[in-house]
Amino acid sequence: MEASFNDKGEIRNLLLYSSGKIISVFGTSIYNFAISFYVLKLTGSALSFTITLLLGILPMIIINPFAGVIADRFNKKKLVILMDFLSGTLLISVYLISSFSGFNLLLIYITAFCLTIFATFFGVGMEAAKPNIVSGNKLMNINSIGKIIDSVSSILGPMLGGMVFAFFDIRIFIIFNGICFIISGLSMTFINFNFNKELEESVKESVKINFIQDIKEGFHYLYERKNMMGLFLILISLNFFLSLAVTIPVPYIINTILELGSTTFGVIQGSLPVGLIAGALFVKKLLEKIPYSVLMKILTLFLSICMVAAGFPLIFEGASFSHLIYGAYYCLLMFCLGIVIAFIDIPIAYFMQKEIPEAYRGRVMSIGISIGKTMTPLAMVVSGFLLELIPPYILPIGGGILYLLITLRYSRKMLLDLPS
Repeated sequence: MEASFNDKGEIRNLLLYSSGKIISVFGTSIYNFAISFYVLKLTGSALSFTITLLLGILPMIIINPFAGVIADRFNKKKLVILMDFLSGTLLISVYLISSFSGFNLLLIYITAFCLTIFATFFGVGMEAAKPNIVSGNKLMNINSIGKIIDSVSSILGPMLGGMVFAFFDIRIFIIFNGICFIISGLSMTFINFNFNKELEESVKESVKINFIQDIKEGFHYLYERKNMMGLFLILISLNFFLSLAVTIPVPYIINTILELGSTTFGVIQGSLPVGLIAGALFVKKLLEKIPYSVLMKILTLFLSICMVAAGFPLIFEGASFSHLIYGAYYCLLMFCLGIVIAFIDIPIAYFMQKEIPEAYRGRVMSIGISIGKTMTPLAMVVSGFLLELIPPYILPIGGGILYLLITLRYSRKMLLDLPS
């Protein structure tokens, strides 16, 4: 009877987590897309458009380590609920202000900056809390659910954002999105954040915070555990080389060199999140059959082959294929990349959530996220610079080979079998 009650409680936690994440992630994705195009229409300036996008990235990189400290020192349930309510209150306030004094660029910038801060604290708090809200054997499932929701929102978010921008007053959507955040916050109040009794969160009173010292402790914990450091290096190199060899070169090859057109490019871009969804659905079953130490070596090799394959069509310039063949080739390539990324990301997140004690989990995970996020724009800048100097096929091929060599070096030294 007790087991049945626990099963129902765990299912309720999963459903409430999923519904809350769907509401907040879709709302944010649609808002970011719609507001970026609103800024472009309002100003006609590419710089203003870029600033809006940067305000959704840069604060996250800077604030992540501090968010990790807060997540470790304070009650995670109160933290994630507060962030949802703050996001909702902010957007409702923006609607009221814009109704009286208009919707100007400064208001948009301030809103984007604040929403990014709230989303960062929410994200770190929620990631650190996952092992507390489900049992150990469902931890992989909740990570897969999160990956699926993120991937679906990356496909549908821009589509729905385009519809919002085309058919609705942006202010109507702002208040709608604000209400969605409030609903998400309410759903989080019904989640049992102490479901996993083995990891029950202690009551934290009169907590003293020394941000510098606390962040140092997080770095020290990570540095002392070479296995964990190696996993972070794998994730960081994944972010860097994907941005260097795929994120920038592939759109350039498709649009500028092969001239496949915007429709084909859109379908190709959509194949990546579809692959992520497929990978998230099957990763747990695969890990029941293959040890992760073995699977990681296979995935590293396959991911490197995918990167190298992105530059292949330009090597055989003499062979003239139809746009349909090129489009199908890159769709399949991006789909495979999505599957492999899910197979790498989800188990590593599971490993970290299981192995890092609650007292350090927020700080250590936020440090990794922050470094990973920093690598992405850096790799994009390097990739864009090199595309002006060398043939575009060299970046995917060279990046794929380098990624293989670096990752194999680290993975050989690590014990990658996941805890049960």
